[in-house]
Amino acid sequence: MTQMEKDYPDVVTIVDYGKSYENRTISLLRIGLKTEAKKKAIWMDCGIHAREWIAPAFCQYFVREILQTYKTDAKMEAMLTNMDFYITPVLNIDGYVFSWKDNSTRLWRKNRSPGPSDDCYGTDLNRNFDANWGTIGVSSNCNSNIYPGKGPISEPEAQAVTYFVGSRKEDFLCFLTIHSYGQLLLIPYGHPDFTASNYNELMDVGRGAAEAIWKVHGKNYTVGTSPAVLYPNSGSSRDWARMQDIPLTFTFELRDNGTYSFELPEDQIQPTCEEAYSGALHIITYAHDKTFNSATATAAAALWTMLLAVGVSGANLM
Repeated sequence: MTQMEKDYPDVVTIVDYGKSYENRTISLLRIGLKTEAKKKAIWMDCGIHAREWIAPAFCQYFVREILQTYKTDAKMEAMLTNMDFYITPVLNIDGYVFSWKDNSTRLWRKNRSPGPSDDCYGTDLNRNFDANWGTIGVSSNCNSNIYPGKGPISEPEAQAVTYFVGSRKEDFLCFLTIHSYGQLLLIPYGHPDFTASNYNELMDVGRGAAEAIWKVHGKNYTVGTSPAVLYPNSGSSRDWARMQDIPLTFTFELRDNGTYSFELPEDQIQPTCEEAYSGALHIITYAHDKTFNSATATAAAALWTMLLAVGVSGANLM
């Protein structure tokens, strides 16, 4: 991250926005062209589950791609002018470090905070957000991989995201959280009794992203709510973000479909990142164009209305 900031000082800033349970700094990269105008924002986090190593790899790939293209790609330049990208490469940094310790810890999922008893550790951070917390798809057993914590946003990592995003939620157009595995694009909500008010839009945008993914290497991604295509759950960051009125919130479940599960072979890292980049870019471009193209059209209509009001016609404009 430090190298990125040094290499691209005009567009990259490191922002520290929290501390993990083991007192590691939680940082993100803010990427955007400097402008005096008020900007919108895109959120992306990777590595909320420690064992999903392909997710942090994707965040690094995503950052590299947008930084290498914005000077030659007019569309990317426009998006970095109008929006700031907030990208957290590794959210669950304690768990991620622990998963690299040895083979016995490779599949660790949770963070590393102590549970209610002395013999268990870790909370599933993607069950800890204040979104129908603790109601479905969780376990009260603190040794379980889906233990949701002692209460909503009890964990410092979830608190960091909640405060950072929540304190500027009106700026965010899109919230993407990157996981593995399953080749899925999940939309709100994880609880089967709730439906997002923009469900149809989310499905349409998700299907467009899945098509963009398929065009890269022919991999099929399934789009839907978690109860419809995976399993019900509660307390996810995706659902929390949608409940904050961030309109486009998606969970990416990257490769594969279970052959290698969380231990994706090295030769699949690059193609996985390439296809996921295409899918994420589809969603982000949609969010940008919906906001800024419609704003341009509205401004043009307002100008024309004003001109008509003062008696200016096409004839006397010539």
